[in-house]
Amino acid sequence: MILKVLSVGQLETNCYIFGDDNTGKVVVIDPGDEGEKIYDIIVQNGYIVQYIIATHGHVDHISAIKYLKEKTGAQVVIHKDDSDALINSQKNLSALLGYHSIQVPADIEVVDGQILSVEKYSLQVIHTPGHTPGGICVLVDNLLFSGDTLFEKSIGRTDLPGGNHQQLIQSIKNKLFVLADHIKVYPGHGYQTTIGIEKEFNPFL
Repeated sequence: MILKVLSVGQLETNCYIFGDDNTGKVVVIDPGDEGEKIYDIIVQNGYIVQYIIATHGHVDHISAIKYLKEKTGAQVVIHKDDSDALINSQKNLSALLGYHSIQVPADIEVVDGQILSVEKYSLQVIHTPGHTPGGICVLVDNLLFSGDTLFEKSIGRTDLPGGNHQQLIQSIKNKLFVLADHIKVYPGHGYQTTIGIEKEFNPFL
């Protein structure tokens, strides 16, 4: 298994490269900035990028998507309810935060329960609205890439356009806390945790 974690951009977004170490086929999850840095790792290791997945449409998770798509030809994946954010600077907050304009339409608009395959790995899409309407987490084996839905002892903010606190709480309780306690959580920012730790110690839940 390939799993590389990069902290990118001014908001220190966790970008993940996950895939199959036998073939080098990978997905890039949340390339929020520093596309050249991410691409250098791809080239140095001979990875073949199949998908670029955005867990949601905020600029700090999508800023390098266009660059990576142009370099790799990979398919851009986002939930259908956040797909407009890939081409709308108001929805992705790039106008607000001073990022460059992002214009890269989705190739695949996923829905809850959809499976993406990368060699022997099945990546399951879990729709977890609340931080944004189309926020997703990605479950593969014993790993959960949680975007800005669930953090170590914290949750995603809901005071931005499209946020809904009650919806986020229900997403976490009904979609994530039903998973096994040993599942490792790799969030969009900050440190790794587990489902069990968050069930027991997350003060928001």
